[in-house]
Amino acid sequence: MDVEPTNDAPLIRFDQEEQSGTRIPGNDALVITALLANYEIERVFIDSGSSVDILFGEAYDQMQLGDVSLKAVDTSLYGFAGEVVHPKGIISLLTLGTSPLRKTCLLKFLMVDIPPAYNVILGRLTLNAFRAIISTYHIKIKFPVAGAVGEAQADILQARKCYVEAIKRGKKRVLEEASSEENSNKRGKDPVPRPELKEEASVAVQPVEEFLTVELIPGDLDKITRIGSKMKEEGQEQVINCL
Repeated sequence: MDVEPTNDAPLIRFDQEEQSGTRIPGNDALVITALLANYEIERVFIDSGSSVDILFGEAYDQMQLGDVSLKAVDTSLYGFAGEVVHPKGIISLLTLGTSPLRKTCLLKFLMVDIPPAYNVILGRLTLNAFRAIISTYHIKIKFPVAGAVGEAQADILQARKCYVEAIKRGKKRVLEEASSEENSNKRGKDPVPRPELKEEASVAVQPVEEFLTVELIPGDLDKITRIGSKMKEEGQEQVINCL
């Protein structure tokens, strides 16, 4: 794959030889290592679908830059599992490539403090600033620098570790939400006592009348029956005689 040169940029080419021996079968994300504010950062995800560049809180804390390096920002991000994320600030300065073909650009990274699978996400703003060309087939990006071509090779093993981590975090989130919903449903379905039902139930088990016990065979208590006590004596005698 070739990208034609412009007046101030060299030809960028991806050869078949660059792919040979570098790829484990599969379609992995582009995860590279980059310099951010002079700190080497691994697990940098190249995402051409992202409209912003993001630095996650865990990586920022490890850089020990302090809040003084952050510029306040009044904006919100959407897309992290549907919820709204409020960035804590902006930090700049990114370097890609390896010496001597390194390139540095002043960029704005939104710092968000949520659990990440990656340390950094590089979106379209960075790719355009570096005039970078991506090849997912060769799992690398290339960019013009000082009349030559610099590159950053993706790390397949890191990409797969990040993918596994993202799956784990996703499952954990789903389980937490399911548990929260289940508890909420249980609270919403607590039985409410209804006095009128209790009354009806108590009335339903009241006997209509008392019964008289009649021995079918005198002296044999295993063979007895009962007849209504409100029956007239004449009727009682007739029933007993029939028995």
